[in-house]
Amino acid sequence: MTKYEVIIYWSDEDQVFVAEVPELPGCCSHGATQEGALASAQEAIHHWIETAREFGDQVPQPKGRRLILA
Repeated sequence: MTKYEVIIYWSDEDQVFVAEVPELPGCCSHGATQEGALASAQEAIHHWIETAREFGDQVPQPKGRRLILA
């Protein structure tokens, strides 16, 4: 499992759970369940990184979540 933040939400329009990876531009996936969307996101992350390396593009380091206290 990678350490990139994955945001999962329900899409009424598409009737699926959508999983977005904010740190990797354009990296997103979907699934019928939250678990399925997460599994698909992990595969998408793998392919995103593999493709970036293939083309010599920089791969961002995972930042994870940051806690901001007011």
